Amino acid sequence: MNDATASLKESVGRYGVWSARLRAEDPDQAGERAEAAAELEQLGYGALWLGGNTAARDAAPLIEATSRIVVGTSIQSIWEHEASSAAASFAELEVSHPGRFVLGLGVSHGPRVEGYSRPYSTMVGYLDDLDKAGMRAGHRLLAALGPKMLELSRDRAAGAIPYLVTPEHTAQARERLGEGPLLAPEFKVVLDSDPARARATARAYLAMYLRLPNYTKNFLNLGFTEADVTGGGSDRLIDAVFAWGNESTIRARIDAFHTAGADHVALQLVQDDMTSLPREGWRRLASLLA
Repeated sequence: MNDATASLKESVGRYGVWSARLRAEDPDQAGERAEAAAELEQLGYGALWLGGNTAARDAAPLIEATSRIVVGTSIQSIWEHEASSAAASFAELEVSHPGRFVLGLGVSHGPRVEGYSRPYSTMVGYLDDLDKAGMRAGHRLLAALGPKMLELSRDRAAGAIPYLVTPEHTAQARERLGEGPLLAPEFKVVLDSDPARARATARAYLAMYLRLPNYTKNFLNLGFTEADVTGGGSDRLIDAVFAWGNESTIRARIDAFHTAGADHVALQLVQDDMTSLPREGWRRLASLLA
C-alpha cells in the first residue's frame, strides 16, 4: 500500500454519506448543501460521495464549506469528461485543498451512453491518459463490480467503490484486491422498521437500477435468480441490498460489510421523498453508528 492510499484510508474513516442531492445543481440550494456538508463533518462522517455523473466542480463548494471531510465523485463518467480536464480539475483542488478530493471513475451503463462499447478497454485508456496528465493512481478510485475491473482498481487506482452490492460481493472484492487498496462499497439504508413499508420504499428506488444490465448481471453472479431481479425485485433481493429495521438491525447490516473486508461504507439514505436532503436521517444514522 502506497502512502497516498494509506492516507486516503485514514482520511475517509469507516463511514461516509452517499448522496445525489449534495452535488451542485440548483444555485438557490447551494447554501443548504454547504450547511449540510459542514454538519455531516461535525457528525463524524469521513467522506461525502456525490452520486450521479459528477465532477470536481461539484465537489469544490462542499470542500470549501468544510475543513477535513473528503469529497469524492461516485461517479464521474469516463464517457462525458476528458481525462486531461479531469486531471487538471483534480490538480487545482489538490493545490488549494490537499487530500480533500478523490476522483471516483466509472464506465456508466450501456442504456445511458450513446456509442457504448468496450468499457474495460476504454477505462484502461482513460487511466493511461490520466497518467500522462500527471494524476497519480493514489488519488482515484474505480466503480468496480466484476473481476477485471476490480483488478484494474487494484493495479491502477487506490481501490474500488462498488455500488449496489452485498457483503458477499465485498468479501469477493477484498480477496481480489488484497489488503492494500481501499474498498468502499455503497450501501442503502431505509430508516423504517415496518417490513411492508420499508420494502415498498426500497423497491420503488431499486426499480431504475433493475433496468441496467451491469447490476442485474452482478446480482446473478452473486447467486440471485432471474425471478429475484424482475417484478421490482424479490424480498430476498431487497433485504440483501437495503438495510431496514430497528437501529440494532441496521447497525448489524452495516457492520457485515466491514466484517467482509470493507474499509469504509458509503451509506445512502433512501426515503419516499428523494428530492430533499435527509438531514434528520443523517443525524439518526450517525447516532446509531456512534
